[in-house]
Formats: sequence, structure tokens, C-alpha cells
Amino acid sequence: MSGGHDDGAFIVGVCGSLSDDSYTRTALEYALGAAREAGAETALIDLRKYDLPIYDSDDSDVGDAPEIKGLLDEADGIVLGTPMYHGTFSSPLKTVLDYAGSDQFGGKPVGLLAVSGGSFTRQALSHLRLTCVSIDADVLTYQVALPNASSQFRDDPSAPFDDRAFVDSDLRRRVENLGREVVREVRSRRVEA
Repeated sequence: MSGGHDDGAFIVGVCGSLSDDSYTRTALEYALGAAREAGAETALIDLRKYDLPIYDSDDSDVGDAPEIKGLLDEADGIVLGTPMYHGTFSSPLKTVLDYAGSDQFGGKPVGLLAVSGGSFTRQALSHLRLTCVSIDADVLTYQVALPNASSQFRDDPSAPFDDRAFVDSDLRRRVENLGREVVREVRSRRVEA
């Protein structure tokens, strides 16, 4: 593992949604918040704020790709959050995974979170898992599917993050546990080393 925070876990979340009112981003913030409560440092790669063109292997350092890869290089663990589009994970997240690869993900614990407007999210998780395994990520068995997203939060998605709350406290705990699990896995590997 090549994380750069020897004194504590550094967990990077990647939000695969470009929507301003993203339920995926909100859920990912809960997971990262739990990672911070577990003592980790965190960073969110909010793809709305980055210039990341569709991947071209002839120009793999275009736009903000070096900055994104740099954050992923530093990460001890990663949480990937995606909306489900047409049965799979989002193209912005796929673009990140095209630029980054085993140098950034190899051997690192990766937690997966999929959010859907409907009732089926597991396909996106399965596709994302296969892609992550192909770049040597150590994908956690524990993953979170958040279906029917618009009914999972009490407040309007445009409300500030602190004002958005899960309707179901068990679902909130599952999302937060994803962040804790990534931190736990990073720490257990350090003990074993």
C-alpha cells in the first residue's frame, strides 16, 4: 500500500455523480464522516469540480487527471460512490478508473456504494466490483446499495448537507459503517505488516 499518511488512515471518496443535488454525494459524505469519527483523515473527489475529459491513452495526464491520481496515490483506502445509470455505474466514475489504475488502487481497501432512483442497485455494484478487481483493488465484501434514493432522505436534496437526514436509521448506519470498514481494514493491514 502506498498511502502517504503513516500516522493515520487517509481515506479518499470519489463521487461518480455530477448532479448538484446528488444523493450519492450526500451518502458518501456520511461514509466519510464516519471514517473521520474513526480517526481517519478524508478527502472527497467531487467530480463536478474537476476537468476530466473522456480518457485518451495518448494524453493520460490531461486536465485535472494528475491531481486526482495524486490524491488516489496518497490514499490508504478508497470509497467509490456511484449513481446507477442504465444498470451500471456512472461514466464520470468510469473515467476516473480509466485514468487511475493499479498504481493508485492496487492492494488498497476499496468500499463500494451505489445509489439508485429505483429499486435495483446491485448491478452497478457488481460491475464496479469487477472493474476494481481488474485494477488490483482489494474490494471489501461489505458494500452498500441505496435504492429509491429520493425517499431515503427527509429533506430536499438541495438542502445543505447538515440538514439532510436519512429516514431509515439502519440505512444510515450501513452507509456510515462502510466508511468505518475501510478504516478498519487499513489499520488491520498495518498491524499485520
